[in-house]
Amino acid sequence: MKKLLVSLLIILVILGGGIYLSNLGADDDGLLVFAGAASKPATEEIVELFQAETGVKVNVNFGGSGTVLSQMKLNQRGDIYFPGSSDYMIKAEEEGLVKPDTIEYATYLVSAINVPKGNPKDIQSLEDLLEPGVEVGIANPEFVCVGTYAVEVIENSLNAEEVEALRENIVYYADSCASTANAAVLETVDAVIGWRVFEDWEPEKIETIPLAKEQVLRFGYIPIAISEFSENEELAQEFIDFIQSESGQEVFRKYGYFMSVDEAEEWLGEERPVGGEYSVPEEWIQ
Repeated sequence: MKKLLVSLLIILVILGGGIYLSNLGADDDGLLVFAGAASKPATEEIVELFQAETGVKVNVNFGGSGTVLSQMKLNQRGDIYFPGSSDYMIKAEEEGLVKPDTIEYATYLVSAINVPKGNPKDIQSLEDLLEPGVEVGIANPEFVCVGTYAVEVIENSLNAEEVEALRENIVYYADSCASTANAAVLETVDAVIGWRVFEDWEPEKIETIPLAKEQVLRFGYIPIAISEFSENEELAQEFIDFIQSESGQEVFRKYGYFMSVDEAEEWLGEERPVGGEYSVPEEWIQ
C-alpha cells in the first residue's frame, strides 16, 4: 500500500508539471529560470545576491530536471535552463531548447548514500540497503537526475538477484533532488542514494556514507545555458556570468559543492569521467 501511494503521488507531480505556468514569470526586465533542485540552496542565495547587485528580478522554478525541461518546452517560455546534471542538458540541446554555445559548467557532484543523522540502521555500504526491513528512497529516475545516477550505480554494482532485493526495499520515489534529501531529513526512509553534497545542505540532520570507489562510475556536473525562448539573452548571460564569478562560486563552496573535477577526484580518491548519459532500464520507469 505504501508503494502504491508513493507511485500515485509521483503521477500527480508529473501531471502537475504540464500545467501552464500562467502564475510564474518575470517582468520584461527580469529573468525566468527553470532549474533542477540539485542546485537549490546555493541558487536561492545567488539569486538574492544578483538581485541586490543588479536590481533585476529573477524568478526560479525548481523541480526535477526533466519536469522543468518539459514545463519550459510546453510553455515556450524561460530565459535560462539550469538542470541538475549533464543528462538533461544533452536532451535540451538535442531538442533545440537551449543555445549550445552558451552552455557552462557551474559545479560538480558525486553519488553517495545519505542517511538520517546518527545513522539509526548503521548503514555502511550499498549492500546494506539489501537487508530486510531497510527502507530506501531514490529520486524518480525518469525525470530526476540524481535518480538516474542512483539506478546506474545499482545496476552496475549488484547482480540481478541483489538488484531485485534492493528494489523491494525502495519505498519512496522523490520528485526532485530536494525531496530526495528531505526524505533523509524527515527520516521518511532509512537511506537515500543521492549526492554527497546533501550532508552540507542539512549538516545537523544528514550524514553521508561514501559508496565504494568502484561503484561511482562518473561524476555529475550542473550545467547552465540560455534558453531558446529567452527574450533577454544579454541579461541571461549576465546571470550565468554571475554564477561563474568568484561571488557565485563562493556560495556554492559554502554549501559543499565541488568547484572542479580535481576536488571531486580528491574526495573519491580516483579519477572518473565527467557527465555523459545513462539510459534507465524500462523496468525502472514508473
